[in-house]
Amino acid sequence: MIKKVVIAAAGQGTRMLHLTNNKPKHLIKVREKPFLSYLLDNLFKAGYKEIILVVGYKEELMKDFLEEYKGCLKNLPAQAGKKCKIDIVSQYDILGPKEKEYGTACPVKCVRDFVGNEPFIFLCGDNLYSVKDLQSMNINDKYNYVAALEHKNPEKYGVLITDDGFLKEIIEKPKKFVGNLINAGLYKFTPDIFEKLSEIKKSPRGEYEITDVISLLAKEKKVKVIKIEDYWLDFGNPADIMRLSNFIKNGNCKIGAKSSKQSR
Repeated sequence: MIKKVVIAAAGQGTRMLHLTNNKPKHLIKVREKPFLSYLLDNLFKAGYKEIILVVGYKEELMKDFLEEYKGCLKNLPAQAGKKCKIDIVSQYDILGPKEKEYGTACPVKCVRDFVGNEPFIFLCGDNLYSVKDLQSMNINDKYNYVAALEHKNPEKYGVLITDDGFLKEIIEKPKKFVGNLINAGLYKFTPDIFEKLSEIKKSPRGEYEITDVISLLAKEKKVKVIKIEDYWLDFGNPADIMRLSNFIKNGNCKIGAKSSKQSR
């Protein structure tokens, strides 16, 4: 059983505009709780025991939040919060400021010594998934996995091209229709991911992309695709605050919640 989860939470979240002038977007409150607390709750309820939070922007506030959150673990359902551990890793301390090195692959670079030779779950700290879908990624085999979601507007995302359950390639924002199965930003990685990190270069937007690493593994037929069934909620824009508030108010953040496939 996979126990470790790496959460990428180093960014500021500029799409949230003035709301992140003094705090990371992960700490913006939704119904009196920081967004990140909902993600952590669902991860612990899903059975994961060790969380590694990769921070950067306003990391002192993230540390303060975690101290407060640890006191809330006892309020989770029986067993969910027991023997759980949350560690913080500073991306900026390890790789330098974002001007030097940045991108979705960077948090993975920072956790090799912490993860060791174990498989782990990787996701961004501004995404929320159901307990059920998080549990579905707990596959302790030799393959890496990408969570997929059928979407009515695939041209806005990375589209997953598959072959008999394996990932062939990821086509970013295709100009013509190639499929409607999109990358939902939730991954299960084996230690193989670390061996490929040094082989990627900066993308056209000047960042190191985790999808480039995944593409290298896909060429070796080491990546499978699994569909999530409930929801993927992105917390990136001010409008997402009210959307998520209504979602939670309606009781949808539960195992087996009715599918609400809203995304970026």
